[in-house]
Amino acid sequence: MRAWGEPADRIEAAALIVTELVTNAVQHTSTRRIRCRLLHSTQGVRICVWNRGRARIPAPASPAESAGLPVGQVPASADLEGDEALARLSEDGRGLLLVDALAARWGTRAALAGRLVWADL
Repeated sequence: MRAWGEPADRIEAAALIVTELVTNAVQHTSTRRIRCRLLHSTQGVRICVWNRGRARIPAPASPAESAGLPVGQVPASADLEGDEALARLSEDGRGLLLVDALAARWGTRAALAGRLVWADL
């Protein structure tokens, strides 16, 4: 991306998005074959992660849903102590929240040959 003249903040965002999408591919499919590709165009950069599995890609969860708490009942961090705070705030489902925040848009496409998840910067 540096060779394409992309700014440092977009390169950092792309690195985080690639990490999250590849992590999801590893966690949510049983395949060992995963491909990652970056495409450059006049509109920006598209990140594509493909795998042979066709497992459902989880939708991004709200922070409350990720913690397993009813919406509107997320405890303030001051209300929880040490390890209890860490135990209550799950990391599962937060990767796609990050992708959603960093990407201009993203989506997924399933086919007989596998699943493609893409994100545009």
